[in-house]
Amino acid sequence: MERARDPYERERLRMVEEQLVRRGVTDARVLDALRKVPRHLFVEEALRDRAYGDHPLPIGEEQTISQPYIVALMTQLLELSERDKILEIGTGSGYQTAVLAELARRVCSIERLPRLAERARALLAELGYANVWVRIGSGTLGWPDEAPFDRILVTAGGPAVPPPLFQQLAEGGRLVLPLGDPVNQTLTVVEKVRGEMKTQEHGECKFVKLVGKYAWES
Repeated sequence: MERARDPYERERLRMVEEQLVRRGVTDARVLDALRKVPRHLFVEEALRDRAYGDHPLPIGEEQTISQPYIVALMTQLLELSERDKILEIGTGSGYQTAVLAELARRVCSIERLPRLAERARALLAELGYANVWVRIGSGTLGWPDEAPFDRILVTAGGPAVPPPLFQQLAEGGRLVLPLGDPVNQTLTVVEKVRGEMKTQEHGECKFVKLVGKYAWES
């Protein structure tokens, strides 16, 4: 999607080169998406001067927008194609959603907090993302009537892979999520191979808690 030039363009390009390329993000399509999506619009106006820094930022409701490197790394680990249908758990600000929408055919995103969901839905529509659907609900239950999904991304940390999410993952699909305790997690890639779960670990991370029936209670 084409974007008009804005005052933050130089910062966005610097973010990609200094935070992503130098730290090993190599997927050209992912890097292009991060160059395009106006991250500063997904944070509060008072925080816009910090939007392209290498850190998470608060977005209200005790939630955060992840640091750019983590967004890029998780997106790269999905190994997306433009034909894919994606389930995102945890819409949050909508920034990760927009990055996914640049790369895939369809993005179905679930947010449990209505205020965040409504704000993200409005901004994504304003930016012209016609391939995104945002639903308010429990992410650990997935989106059964849209399954199966080629890829699933979970942007909150849970103790284990929620069974409904693995069930809704297509054969040969990939699920990326943080697994661990409420404080520290390991970024994990789950593949469905002949109906079985195959996992790989990709380093430590720290996310807000995944809340729901198959995760933490609150």
